[in-house]
Amino acid sequence: MTDTIINLETVNPIEFFGVNNGKLDILKKKFPLLKILSRGTQIKLSGAPEQIEDAKEKIELLIQYLQRNGHMSENYFEQILGGDDEKVIDNFLDRNPNDVLVFGPNGKTVRARTQNQKLMVQACDKNDILFAIGPAGTGKTYTAVALAVRALKNKLVKKIILTRPAVEAGESLGFLPGDLKEKIDPYLRPLYDALDDMIPADKLGYYMSTRTIEIAPLAYMRGRTLDNAFIILDEAQNTNDLQIKMFLTRIGPSAKAIITGDPTQIDLPKNQQSGLFKAARILRNIDGIAYIELDEEDVVRHRLVKSIIKAYNKDDEAQAKDLGRHLQR
Repeated sequence: MTDTIINLETVNPIEFFGVNNGKLDILKKKFPLLKILSRGTQIKLSGAPEQIEDAKEKIELLIQYLQRNGHMSENYFEQILGGDDEKVIDNFLDRNPNDVLVFGPNGKTVRARTQNQKLMVQACDKNDILFAIGPAGTGKTYTAVALAVRALKNKLVKKIILTRPAVEAGESLGFLPGDLKEKIDPYLRPLYDALDDMIPADKLGYYMSTRTIEIAPLAYMRGRTLDNAFIILDEAQNTNDLQIKMFLTRIGPSAKAIITGDPTQIDLPKNQQSGLFKAARILRNIDGIAYIELDEEDVVRHRLVKSIIKAYNKDDEAQAKDLGRHLQR
């Protein structure tokens, strides 16, 4: 039995241990054979030397991340603890500066953090149109916006156009007060949130006022030719066949486009079919058009989101099997 003490003097111990010691509990579950105690700005590890060495190495990585970023979600805490692949750890600790897509406000780095997000970046670099399909929280929209901001900063395009269909998510919102911008902004809020992470507020305001960055509902794209632009169609699962065809035929000769969608969150009326999946199916083998599918392993939100997606997928599969058995009777 060996004891080791690790000091946390260079980071905020409350940030390290988490609210109500939530992160400390995650650490204890990761190393169940060790006795782990927190004492002020110290962690005491007791157990077998090889187990202590493994835990010490992971704790030092966590400390490095906090020293660089000042804050760490439970999701990232858990991913770093479980990251046995050196490349995964490099992503979190910014050891590969060439992988950074955008340097945001206050030195924040935005990068592709999962394998499929990296495939999105590679596919976007090699193709003019990219379909990125996957469930909530997999970073589809965030990575797409980062690629657009990178292209604008590198002067590869003259403007960014972000659009999504104005479809209510299974709710009836009724009358919305205000002018047209105030009515449609709630539908476009996720795009604003991503931009806030990547562009300082004053510069973003300038880009918006000069229409260098344009955010608009999909209906506004009709009749336009979108050239010298990076265009993102978000929530494309809520487009019908004619809408997505209209969007795809707006793309000019010097433009790039990313179409994102979540097949599990279709909010169209029951009598309408999503046009996204037909478009992805019939266009995916055309040279210059790429298709990337993300899954629960790409989830970068709260650590429970991955479990939630898996639970729903499991239930959907069970219901499909039950329906199949019923039809065979």
